[in-house]
Amino acid sequence: MAIRAFLFDFDGLIVDTETASRAGWEWLYREHGHELPPDKWALTVGTVGGWDPWNHLEELVGESLEREALNDRRYAHELTLIEAEGLRPGISEYFAAAERHGLKRAIVSSSSQRWIDMHLKRLERAAGWDAIVTADHDEERAKPRPTLYLEALELLGVGADEAVAFEDSPNGARAAKKAGIYVVGIPNAVTRDLGLAESADLVVDSLADLPPDELLARFS
Repeated sequence: MAIRAFLFDFDGLIVDTETASRAGWEWLYREHGHELPPDKWALTVGTVGGWDPWNHLEELVGESLEREALNDRRYAHELTLIEAEGLRPGISEYFAAAERHGLKRAIVSSSSQRWIDMHLKRLERAAGWDAIVTADHDEERAKPRPTLYLEALELLGVGADEAVAFEDSPNGARAAKKAGIYVVGIPNAVTRDLGLAESADLVVDSLADLPPDELLARFS
């Protein structure tokens, strides 16, 4: 069956926010004389509530922290890094291919609508989406559950076998696969060693290495 829709994750896939997010927490941990544990951080990628770094850090320092003030500083540091990031390689070509072939285009993310809107506006990519489906901090909707992808398919009016999902994390890839969707995995510096190939149907280092028409030809 021909492909009718491209479904994109956001964080770490359209824009590499994952590296900046991890760097923000690494900074906070080092401010208190500790290192952010990579294995624990991996549990947070692509989902909501996978692990609580605040509780862990407070256990390490042995006291409660001024979370609100510290979080403001951490978030400011993170945003400074993200603002230097543009679209990941190959993404703009896939956006153009969707328009050229008349494919529907959606974002499916465990993040919040506000977060995604902020960055799409910054990148001048807010227009052209047929759907944006987000978890908005709700653990029961977040990946690796298939909920967000199933909602996206319904909103777009396409079948699971008529869509391709693009994901950078195992949590995201598992969510799309549970919804019956073919998954292309594109890891980033944070997710490269998390075993994405175990969940995705196809893994490439960069979408720039896989022209959109070459991918679509696999389904024709």
